[in-house]
Amino acid sequence: MVERLAVGIDIGGTKIAAGVVDEDGRVVARSRRETPTTDPVAIVDAIADLTAQFRTEYPIRAVGIGAAGYVDVSQSTVLFSPHLAWRHEPLRDAVARRTRLPVLVDNDANAGGWAEWRFGAAQNEPDLVMVTLGTGIGGAIVIDGQPYRGHFGIAGEFGHMRVVPEGMPCECGNVGCWEQYASGRVLQRRARAAALEGSDFGRTLLAEAGGDLERIDGASVGRHALAGHEVARSWVGDVGDWLGIGLANVAAAVDPGLFVIGGGVSENGELLLSPARAAFARTLTGRGYRAEARIVRAHLGPDAGLIGAADMARLTARRRRLANPGARVRARAGARSARPPRRPRRG
Repeated sequence: MVERLAVGIDIGGTKIAAGVVDEDGRVVARSRRETPTTDPVAIVDAIADLTAQFRTEYPIRAVGIGAAGYVDVSQSTVLFSPHLAWRHEPLRDAVARRTRLPVLVDNDANAGGWAEWRFGAAQNEPDLVMVTLGTGIGGAIVIDGQPYRGHFGIAGEFGHMRVVPEGMPCECGNVGCWEQYASGRVLQRRARAAALEGSDFGRTLLAEAGGDLERIDGASVGRHALAGHEVARSWVGDVGDWLGIGLANVAAAVDPGLFVIGGGVSENGELLLSPARAAFARTLTGRGYRAEARIVRAHLGPDAGLIGAADMARLTARRRRLANPGARVRARAGARSARPPRRPRRG
């Protein structure tokens, strides 16, 4: 049991989701907090408190953190986050000091992509790209069954590809980034604009939010789209169009066999993915003369990030232990002692 359990922490722009995860990717306990977006120390406090809470009931071996930001190649420091107050934040060491456990930090999308490759939609697929559509767009690349992070650790930031010159401003400091056209913020922006304009749909959304414009979000649009509301369905379809265009750009560079689409917006299912596949097919360079990657929905839902972070942390902690000569001897001795005794030969 000690070998099997790790804590996974998924830190997003609005919430910190945490869980105890076993070696088969099952979440056996969970908790969550709101993200203190302007205070890095408060984020460390929240992670330490969540881990301490789990350790009262479970023998935890390691802590894995999926962080919404640029993580350096050593998987220790969050260099920058467009949505949080992280600037060269030594997150791994800060959490390790508080928890006294092995800690691994990776980008949240990398963690989600690893989870889908290990336990979800991308099992047995050697080359894949995962794109997560939430408040922004995150991305992960797995090549030959290994996460690809790039020379500086920042590969997969597809959301900040510029797709519209002089387009919408982005929190990263540029304009025209893909995530301004194919993410949950697009649905939120259109919904709030409709409420301010006083359209029929806008009034409905505002009434559902108790008259508070700030409570209208992309998920509200998604619920109406899934219920058949034509305006909501068209908005989700527009996001799908932009999703397919961006995926075609990624395919030109990476050429994966599979795209896995996760994040909250993916809950719109085929309302999102059907237009995405159509836009991908008509935009892909060399279309008609090359094989096309499949585009599927992620299987693990909102748990993917914490499952992947916990799994990577547990595997990394185990490799480090077995790299120690004494640990290797103990592991071999334990394996021998677990074998059944040999039967004596007859005759």
